[in-house]
Amino acid sequence: MKKKRTSKIVKGDNGDDMRAEYDFSAGTRGKHYKSRLNGYTIRIHQQDGTTKVTEIEREGCVVLEPDVQKYFPTSEAVNRALRTLIKLFPRPHA
Repeated sequence: MKKKRTSKIVKGDNGDDMRAEYDFSAGTRGKHYKSRLNGYTIRIHQQDGTTKVTEIEREGCVVLEPDVQKYFPTSEAVNRALRTLIKLFPRPHA
């Protein structure tokens, strides 16, 4: 007969269940957030020894906060909503 594996589950600050052995007390929330806004590099190492490098540039990109993203999960949804708002503003004089 196998032993039952038990682990104490602790309720986190945001209501998530977290095992007691995970300690994030020394962690820093949002440590890399600002650097990600400037862009980043993705490196994928293939089994054949090659590496695929992709540069992600953030210029022209808009980052949505999670609460907003719930309402606008795609670029199409964001653009549709913004086009609706644009109609409410008077056109600038050129």
